[in-house]
Amino acid sequence: MSKYDALWEYVKRNKEQSFQLTFEEIQDIAGIPIDHSFLKYKKELLEYGCKVGKISMREQTVLFEKCSQE
Repeated sequence: MSKYDALWEYVKRNKEQSFQLTFEEIQDIAGIPIDHSFLKYKKELLEYGCKVGKISMREQTVLFEKCSQE
């Protein structure tokens, strides 16, 4: 079990091909603030059929993308 499981489930359920969440929205969904360890945990999202795209420190956003089903 990962500390980001709630976030990964949210991303998996989202129907958009790609979408952006703010750090604040991620904290609300995951129940914890996003921190540097997110970079380590983001690879877990691949198990949910999605990936982390761009992380913007300036805008404090994360882009999430569905992996192609080929």
